[in-house]
Amino acid sequence: MSSLAKEFKEFVLRGNVIDLAVAVVIGAAFGSIVTSLVEDIITPILAAIGGQPDFSGITFTVNTSVFRIGEFLNALVAFLIIAAVIFFLVVKSINLLVERERKEPTPDPLTFKCPECLSEIQIGARRCSFCTSVLEPGVA
Repeated sequence: MSSLAKEFKEFVLRGNVIDLAVAVVIGAAFGSIVTSLVEDIITPILAAIGGQPDFSGITFTVNTSVFRIGEFLNALVAFLIIAAVIFFLVVKSINLLVERERKEPTPDPLTFKCPECLSEIQIGARRCSFCTSVLEPGVA
């Protein structure tokens, strides 16, 4: 087997290439479902409110050129729905997971409690400012 064929085989069988292929197929299927939702359910509801029986029938003509405004509206609504689903189900979920995983290191404490009166004292103090007890070095 030639080196080029071997490299191609390794590239195709990489995990992320297969994941990408699966994502494209699922994305295409999801796109057709959303398109059907828009054309068969949402558009007729909006058209019933607006009095137009079907958005895809909205056109205008200029010098025998037909502009299908309704088809564009269907595509626009489908795009907005897909974008909303991706934003709320994917982007927000991933951001939430990343935020949970991000752990800030706990900063070193700047104070400690006085052993006599339990007041907060700055690290390095030699006397408690509240009860004036003498603190031993390294008590913190």
